[in-house]
Amino acid sequence: MLIQIKNLTKTYQRLEGAINAVDNLSLDIPRGEFVTITGTSGSGKTTLLLILGGLLQPTTGSLIYNGKEINLHNDNDLATFRSKHVGFVMQSFALIPYLTATENIMIALNVKNKNKHENKKRAIELLEWVGLADRTTHYPKELSAGQQQRVAIARALANNPDLLLADEPTGNLDPGLSEEILTILKEINQKQSTTVVMVTHSPVAAEYGTLRIKLNNGILIN
Repeated sequence: MLIQIKNLTKTYQRLEGAINAVDNLSLDIPRGEFVTITGTSGSGKTTLLLILGGLLQPTTGSLIYNGKEINLHNDNDLATFRSKHVGFVMQSFALIPYLTATENIMIALNVKNKNKHENKKRAIELLEWVGLADRTTHYPKELSAGQQQRVAIARALANNPDLLLADEPTGNLDPGLSEEILTILKEINQKQSTTVVMVTHSPVAAEYGTLRIKLNNGILIN
């Protein structure tokens, strides 16, 4: 089992009282699954994803990753967990506008490897893998939305994560481009045995999941 979540709760304090964005949730995710998380707005989808990626600390509960419990309340431990195991793909692409596609990926690689030549070679290989061999020196503004998301995916794969988290990765794309991005994520899952967890509001995107879960008010309902 790659991920075991036990009694996970994330509580936010609001003027109207406490709100559980994730409410006593327990879930097992086997290695190699393509997990899709659906639910209405405010159901806790993104909160759960951020906790899985070590970007948000829960109020209570535990997360066991590959047999080892992660300290969800220690920033240094969470940073180490993210750098070793997790890649992120966001709806907004989050590319640095003044860097080329290659340089955007090299930024992620530079965290672990200071060899610029090796990092550039790796970045170009990743761009080739996502079908952008002819866009390595282009800046984000010179790329279409779909191409920018491909760069973002390549960057997420820079350090060979065994867990890829995607938050509405097709939310800014038209149906044709969405299908292209979903196909790439499926290939990453199948060909590289990377576990993918994707939050989506799209019923079409949800169908890509080998494990499909739905949240309602922070509670797992299927």
